Amino acid sequence: MVAVLGLNGIESNRAQAAAVATSTANRRPVEGELGPFLGDPRFEMQALFATNRFPNVVVAMDGSVLAFWNGVKLRRSEDGGRTWGEEIQVGPGFMGGGVIVDEHSGDVLAFVEAAHPPAEVSIYRSSDHGRTWRKQETSIRPDVRGNVPSMHMNEHGITLRQGRHAGRLIRPTRSYAGGNDKARWPGHYTNAMFSDDGGRTWRTSDPFPAFGTGEATLAELADGRIYYNSRRHWAPAGEDPRRRWTAWSGDGGQTWTNLAICRVLPDGDQDRDYGLMGGLARLPVRGRDILIYSNIESPSGRHHGHVWASLDGGKTWPVKRLVHDGAFAYSSLDAGRPGTAGEGWIYLLFEGGPRGGGTLARFNLSWVLEGEKTGDGVFPSR
Repeated sequence: MVAVLGLNGIESNRAQAAAVATSTANRRPVEGELGPFLGDPRFEMQALFATNRFPNVVVAMDGSVLAFWNGVKLRRSEDGGRTWGEEIQVGPGFMGGGVIVDEHSGDVLAFVEAAHPPAEVSIYRSSDHGRTWRKQETSIRPDVRGNVPSMHMNEHGITLRQGRHAGRLIRPTRSYAGGNDKARWPGHYTNAMFSDDGGRTWRTSDPFPAFGTGEATLAELADGRIYYNSRRHWAPAGEDPRRRWTAWSGDGGQTWTNLAICRVLPDGDQDRDYGLMGGLARLPVRGRDILIYSNIESPSGRHHGHVWASLDGGKTWPVKRLVHDGAFAYSSLDAGRPGTAGEGWIYLLFEGGPRGGGTLARFNLSWVLEGEKTGDGVFPSR
């Protein structure tokens, strides 16, 4: 059960006391070398779920790959994504996205809504890398407009690793302006919510500086800034809702500045103003800001799923590669952790694939870099 806090809600200074997070509670490094993501190109794909939709994929602190699906359920892989266990039920309801691995405690947090939002939110916690789950009491403070955020259907959250906010849990969220009918889209906006006490109490960021947005992604860069990349359903005259919109935070996710359109990254099929949930992950490589983004490149219909790579923290996206030329819709991305069975792998869970339902692709950076030049930025020399 989630309670709502007013402006006098309890705050923790857990993150204020933290320094740069170079290792986790189990003494395993959170960032490593680039080498494991290179080598010979590798790509594999397998079906994980037969029906339904709404993906989130994260990698737990022990290296287990957790593929979440609406229901809300998941499947686990303990060998880097080669084989998968049976379905595990998290809790009844509607997938809320934003799954977070707390890199300090090792716990995993999953967000479940009672129905299509706006709806009651429940947060479930696993202390055994996704094997079992329990509901927790939670408090969420509304944003500056007085709105308590909705969860559905954003990319996974992260643990901040840098500077005075190290240890903060943060995930993208959204406001529906009372509903999801088209007439309300001009009042929709995305934001984020964050916790400095391990996910028990949450504060909501200022709104993303554009209306008509929903289903966002975020990643922390090596310098501690947060890169925010959002879907957009609607835009006022003169702005384009068919490409991705971005902004940045230099204060741990409280405010977002430097709104810009990223014209190289498509937002869904290009014959309508509707967009599509995309995936985003920063590779856990020390001192490098390599981002991977997923969406479709299609003039009409949801198909031809691609991934794009940025080597400069989202400034440019010089290379893309086709993942699947058939059905492809919502998607989520994460990467294997140093010193685990998944080190060097990138994981993409998406709606669609050769057999429909939910499909998991895994590949390395070398495979992406053998893709097509986009003309945006400098194509990397191998």
